[in-house]
Amino acid sequence: MKAMIIRKYGGPEVFEVAEVDKPEPIPGHVVLKVAASSINPLETKIRSGLAAAIGPQLPAILNADVSGEIVAVGEAAGQWKVGDQVFGCTGGVGNLQGALAEFMLADANLIAKKPTCIDHYTAALFPLVTITAWEGIMEKSLAKPGEKLLIHGAAGGVGHIAVQLAKQQGAIVYGTVLNQEQADVAKAFGADHVIFSNTESVENYVEKYTDGRGFDAIFDPVGGNNLTNSFKAAKLKGVICTTNARATLDIGPMHAKALTLHALLMTVPMLFNIERERHGRILDHISNLIEQGKLRIKRDKQQFTFEEITKAHEYLEAGKAIGKISLVNSFNPLS
Repeated sequence: MKAMIIRKYGGPEVFEVAEVDKPEPIPGHVVLKVAASSINPLETKIRSGLAAAIGPQLPAILNADVSGEIVAVGEAAGQWKVGDQVFGCTGGVGNLQGALAEFMLADANLIAKKPTCIDHYTAALFPLVTITAWEGIMEKSLAKPGEKLLIHGAAGGVGHIAVQLAKQQGAIVYGTVLNQEQADVAKAFGADHVIFSNTESVENYVEKYTDGRGFDAIFDPVGGNNLTNSFKAAKLKGVICTTNARATLDIGPMHAKALTLHALLMTVPMLFNIERERHGRILDHISNLIEQGKLRIKRDKQQFTFEEITKAHEYLEAGKAIGKISLVNSFNPLS
């Protein structure tokens, strides 16, 4: 089968088309005919070598998100059968093949039935960002009725999903953004208030929105300085959840406020083969919300084929994307 692979780490140009072996079904797994994938910052970090430690062994096929049709089923693969239309976050890390190929071997626990109300190209946008947002907002209980929740990067892939989940739990949602276009996105997906974090200081918006008390909880899917800012913005005994703690910082302010800090790494089940069925259950919940019209995703205006993955990475890294970028399997399209 055809696939897009990388043989070394580097810039977007390292991708190339290659012929690789088509996967065969093994116990607990299914083989998917891939219809679509989507791009996440995770893939750019693996490709560049920044997150090489969690990437597949070279030569590697990247991409976690997938939507497609089951064409073969291994033993002990649960309820799945040939012809099922499914989606999931199933590979591109550890020893798991990614989605940039005609076919993909997927753990049966990491997939769920694709919502019937959307196509494969839309379904493939959801898995990684929605699982991440679900783990932060729902499993860490960040959003509680009437409480003030601050979400950094509220217009981003994870952020705008987190906004929707938090509003469903009755939280008052404040979202940080960098410009008016992002502010419009955050508001369109339910944020009660937007904060232009590049022009307004933490001290100012904490005083403005909480009378200096601090936010009850903070979700940070961005990282960097936002973790330090979160320590400043949280109330005494507040709760913070971050997906990116790659920073050297003084945790004294966290101790001084008796804060609770959760570090979230949604790829753990894929990397270490633990609790994979939990991701499948989360996707079932997500699928139901999509079917009920309670969860939407921002799709970028640009769409790329697998063979255009270099252009897709260039586009994302240039900061041009507003929403998730769809990647379509052009090798062997699903009819």
